Amino acid sequence: MKVCIGGTFNILHEGHKQLINKAIETAGKHGKIFIGITSGELIKSKINIKPFEERKKTLEKFLSQKKIQNTVEIKPIKDIYGPTLDEDFDAIIVSPETKSNAEEINKKRKQKGKKPLKIVIIPFVLSDDGTPISSSMIKNKEINKNGQVLRRD
Repeated sequence: MKVCIGGTFNILHEGHKQLINKAIETAGKHGKIFIGITSGELIKSKINIKPFEERKKTLEKFLSQKKIQNTVEIKPIKDIYGPTLDEDFDAIIVSPETKSNAEEINKKRKQKGKKPLKIVIIPFVLSDDGTPISSSMIKNKEINKNGQVLRRD
């Protein structure tokens, strides 16, 4: 099975790891995974985004620790579609926040005569205070990468 995921992956946190783990599980032992890392226009409005190569290396380090047998391809994506409109994928792994993007991708794929992707939604990974873990909360030192609330002085 060939699956895809996408994101900014500015600070690799527990939510991202769950997304990747679900992609590995969905792809299966001999499957392939495409990871699109946002670049260009998609991140211009965001503040303090690490360079693409740095974000890619962080993902590669995590993937090497997983010792997966899957073939993983990591490339920049300039829009929410990445290669999903032209390449043959079987599934897309998303969070509730990006489910609508996957639905839009399937709408466009249908218009192009391509089969829809199976949309696999993972639940938000919540911090100790019950809010979804996000890179912005980590950057603001509200939580750590595991979702533990940090002391506020």
